[in-house]
Amino acid sequence: MTVGTGPREAIVIAGGGIAGLSLALALKRALGTGFSIVVADPALGAAARPDNRAYAVAAAAQAMLQTLDIWDAIVATAQPMTEMIVSDSRSGDVVRPVFLTFDGEVEPGQAFAHMVESAALVAALTQACREAGVVLRAEGVASFETSATAVTITLSAGENLSARLLVAADGARSRLREQAGIGWVGWDYGQSGLVATIGHERPHGGRAVEHFLPSGPFAILPLTDGGRLGHRSSIVWSEAAENLPALLSLDAIDMLAEIERRFGLELGDIVLESPVSAHPLGFGVARRFVGERLALLGDAAHLIHPIAGQGLNLGLRDVAALAETIVDAARLGLDPGTADVLESYERARRFDTVAMGAVTDGLNRLFSNDVTPVRLVRDLGLGLVDRLPGLKRFFIREAAGVSGAPPRLMKGEAL
Repeated sequence: MTVGTGPREAIVIAGGGIAGLSLALALKRALGTGFSIVVADPALGAAARPDNRAYAVAAAAQAMLQTLDIWDAIVATAQPMTEMIVSDSRSGDVVRPVFLTFDGEVEPGQAFAHMVESAALVAALTQACREAGVVLRAEGVASFETSATAVTITLSAGENLSARLLVAADGARSRLREQAGIGWVGWDYGQSGLVATIGHERPHGGRAVEHFLPSGPFAILPLTDGGRLGHRSSIVWSEAAENLPALLSLDAIDMLAEIERRFGLELGDIVLESPVSAHPLGFGVARRFVGERLALLGDAAHLIHPIAGQGLNLGLRDVAALAETIVDAARLGLDPGTADVLESYERARRFDTVAMGAVTDGLNRLFSNDVTPVRLVRDLGLGLVDRLPGLKRFFIREAAGVSGAPPRLMKGEAL
């Protein structure tokens, strides 16, 4: 259907997190004044809340952020990963043998990922959206109704907006996905991810460490220097849900002692630089990624275990694919909210999403146990991969997001 002119030349994005803001910025930069791009989220009007999360931004996602002129705003706080090592042990083991190491470069001089703190990335995206002319509304989307030519969106304060397309970027418990009648297949892992920023006295050298422990993986991820001891890392600690109440009731000294048992002594003395926050872990995928004039984005479409650090990158690949689909349609004079346009986005994303979900689910089930025969088999497998440079390079390129045929933004190409 040909797009006309008037108030319906709008795209509304429900959710002002990293995925929603990235999509808004990409669309506004590409479409200019031809479309009004609106982001609706109550959090946009609230004071910034403390956020101790950090993400491994893969090389392809970095290329997208560079193309959107975001990377320069955060590069000073982005820590390149120079190496990744994998160990398999029990938390009480004095020696933790390394079974697998990865060089941190996709190409010479190009890190396969950078650790970026969530607060810095959200702040940079919000400011860039504001400067680009994205309309930021500090309200939620209460409901929506669709017709053959538009979607009418009711904001939480009662105002109605008319748009060509509504994008649900409102998280894994998406109310908009539920309202659209789109089913969700998933399960709870019976684990929570405990996240904190740790200060330590010795430099990490850009090394990321993944300790596989019986209760789940314990990741130590390098951050830029700072803090009370001069150096910092982020931890993502997967723990069985039944242990969570006792752990979260610990005072700061006892909590630090529990972390130190898992963190190890290689980086010297450690301190807590942030409170420990807990996030339930699960797997889920929407039965459809699109509905009538509705597209699901990021966690609203899929949820995976953080074991491979790919959750944010999966969402940013959604952003790149959906932005490319919308922009190409609009430039051809087509309505970006029609079924054939949206189905193109779903085809581009579904296989990649399901494949990554299956990989992370399998890895978590394989490594979150203490069955001796299973440990022997998995350690043998890790050692075998470590002796195959070609296979290791394949895994690095997959993790960096540069294999296959990524969307244009992920290749550093403007829309």
